[in-house]
Amino acid sequence: MGKLYQMTPKEIVGELDKYIIGQDQAKKSMAIALRNRYRRGLLPEEMREEVTPKNILMMGPTGVGKTEIARRLARLMDAPFVKVEATKFTEVGYVGRDVDSMVRDLVEAGIRITKQSRLQEKYSIAEEIAEEKIIEAIIPGKKKNAPQSGGLRGPFDFIMGNAFQQQSQNASESEEGQTSDVELARDQVRQQLHDGLLEEQFIEIEVTENPKGNQLDLGNEDMTIAIGSIFDNVMPKKTKKKNVRVKDARRILREQEAQNLLDMDQVTEEALQNTEQNGIIFIDEIDKIASGSGYKAGADVSREGVQRDILPIVEGSVVNTKYGPVKTDHILFIGAGAFHTAKPTDLIPELQGRFPIRVELENLTKEDFVRILTVPENALLKQHKMLLETEGVKVSFTDGAVDEIATIAYLTNEQTENIGARRLHTIMEKLLEDISYEICDMEQEEIVIDEEMVKEKFIDRIHADDIDRFIL
Repeated sequence: MGKLYQMTPKEIVGELDKYIIGQDQAKKSMAIALRNRYRRGLLPEEMREEVTPKNILMMGPTGVGKTEIARRLARLMDAPFVKVEATKFTEVGYVGRDVDSMVRDLVEAGIRITKQSRLQEKYSIAEEIAEEKIIEAIIPGKKKNAPQSGGLRGPFDFIMGNAFQQQSQNASESEEGQTSDVELARDQVRQQLHDGLLEEQFIEIEVTENPKGNQLDLGNEDMTIAIGSIFDNVMPKKTKKKNVRVKDARRILREQEAQNLLDMDQVTEEALQNTEQNGIIFIDEIDKIASGSGYKAGADVSREGVQRDILPIVEGSVVNTKYGPVKTDHILFIGAGAFHTAKPTDLIPELQGRFPIRVELENLTKEDFVRILTVPENALLKQHKMLLETEGVKVSFTDGAVDEIATIAYLTNEQTENIGARRLHTIMEKLLEDISYEICDMEQEEIVIDEEMVKEKFIDRIHADDIDRFIL
């Protein structure tokens, strides 16, 4: 179970608040839906199968945080998560890409998460093996070429008799002395490795050669064949020599040995279980496949066809993947769309019924823009300051400047297209354009951006709304 599921709904909202301003209702609904999945896991098995996830439909204009909420949850959680655009299923041909691909993508995400989790457990053992291989590369062991007693020897060996046995004994004693010297030298190298004294030294290691990922697509996603891996189980794995620094060799060998220690059958089984019980699919732009009622032709037919294809997956069905069949009954689906031209009621009734939780995200106000600029841990002002500081110029913004930037963003969204918080990116890039261009020739080490500077930069772009244009 991922760390996200161990958090209370308030703690989940608190994590989202660090990066997303406002939209409290959407965060609350998301947190409850995720917590309910944790609660379901604690139920008796017979009841657990009866409790299905309550899918969520988020409605709101672009740039208000729908995708950002999903993206941040994906970073927080250890469960499989995939984001798809509903429009990609209508782009090619009549219906477009096979809608089952969203479940296949989710399984791939599950495999990746489970595999990484298991690799972390194997790293401690793999590091010890890697260290021994590095020591072996620095001080190779003595090759035992002398024939062993009792083994088959040539005809002259029998003629030599006692002379050969005496020679063999002397060689054995000499070899034991050399072996003890090698072990002593290896212990010294091991200590130097622990002290970090050999990190920059080049050594030659043997690594497994990865097969080329050539794909033969036979027109069906179920029939995609990786040519390079057809004979993997028949032919021995190829290896190659590589000259690298010790610090890189440690990383390469650790990863390679950890992979060798993995039981991929167990990883696959756990990943499929995790995907079925904890997976989340975020379907963005779901409003673009909605079509109004009445006569349907052309694109409208294609959109409704996509809805009908998505419906069985959301309702619960079995999808075949290259790792095995996956049931979608308990996967959580989150739909999101602006719904400017279409309404949720324009979706087919069966699909509407599969998204019982509706959340409407609000338009951003001027106060929201001020907070977006200053409050989040990845605040936009902080990003631009740090970028310019890399070239030795410190930029600071007065409170008046921040207020003016927020005002311009709000007015521009009101007077033209409302693109939400993305408007701030446009304004900040334009505001700092000259500074970024001339920064290499600047002698100033500190620049203060105030309200007047912001107004001067945008004086030709922002104006009070002209109500005459609404008069017929």
